[in-house]
Amino acid sequence: MTESQKAQEITETSYSDLPAKAKELADNGYRVVQICATSKDGKTEILYSFDKDFQMINYKVYVPDDMTVPSISGSFWPAFIFENEMHDLFGIEFTDLVLDYKGNFFKLSSKTPWKTEVKKGVE
Repeated sequence: MTESQKAQEITETSYSDLPAKAKELADNGYRVVQICATSKDGKTEILYSFDKDFQMINYKVYVPDDMTVPSISGSFWPAFIFENEMHDLFGIEFTDLVLDYKGNFFKLSSKTPWKTEVKKGVE
């Protein structure tokens, strides 16, 4: 395994702490690589990946349904694309988006099609 092929580490953090972490990364020259989400049993897992000189930093946050999440688009402008996608597909509300499509980023046949519902008897 070469230096650039290190195993990826994913650090779990609070969504409320993420904007400060994102600002620190932006101030130190990192770029946002990707933001992806998946929904299960009433919460959404969001994975944020940042890179500088082939060093990846990954943060995972869990967002309960109907929770509002602070945007990182103030630190990483392209994040507005990912966050608008997550809003439309998973129903996640973001505060302080630099460009908010207000649920019109995608033309969808159903509202929040990738959001899952809580299964009864599952916490």
